[in-house]
Amino acid sequence: MNFIATKLEGCFIIEPKIIRDERGYFMESFNENTFQIGVGQNVHFVQDNQSYSTKGVLRGLHYQTNEFAQAKLVRVLQGEVLDVAVDIRPDSATYGQYVSILISGENQRQFFVPRGFAHGFLVLSETATFFYKCDNFYNKESEGGINYNDPTINVDWQFKLEDLIISEKDKTLPSFENAKKVW
Repeated sequence: MNFIATKLEGCFIIEPKIIRDERGYFMESFNENTFQIGVGQNVHFVQDNQSYSTKGVLRGLHYQTNEFAQAKLVRVLQGEVLDVAVDIRPDSATYGQYVSILISGENQRQFFVPRGFAHGFLVLSETATFFYKCDNFYNKESEGGINYNDPTINVDWQFKLEDLIISEKDKTLPSFENAKKVW
């Protein structure tokens, strides 16, 4: 696996080693030892989640607060998404900045988003199956979120905003300035 650091400390793009032949391909999608060495953190995942969405669906920007903060290892099993992480760690040099990457079933990239980041994604293909590991259990009372169109963060979703499909809950998320603090 190749671990590529992003401009946000702790966020990594992970490219697997894919072995292809006439039968198809094989890849190791996760190995805890390799992963922990690659990201330089002791992360133990406890929950897997999966979603299926259609083109234009935007989910996010979400996070968990305090002792329920979550690190995520995300990947796309089928389709293509624009995946976004926003640094919401108050003491970070990149506080309020974001990074976005294209991940797909074809490129097999994964994206590691550590605790202290808001996360969201936009489906660019007709459909997408999105899969992610979390290092902490979900807790409804600890939910946090930031509006996808917050002018402070100014995410370039690379999509016409009027064509986005967004849940009512996500449409009403607070601004970056008014969002819950991660801890």
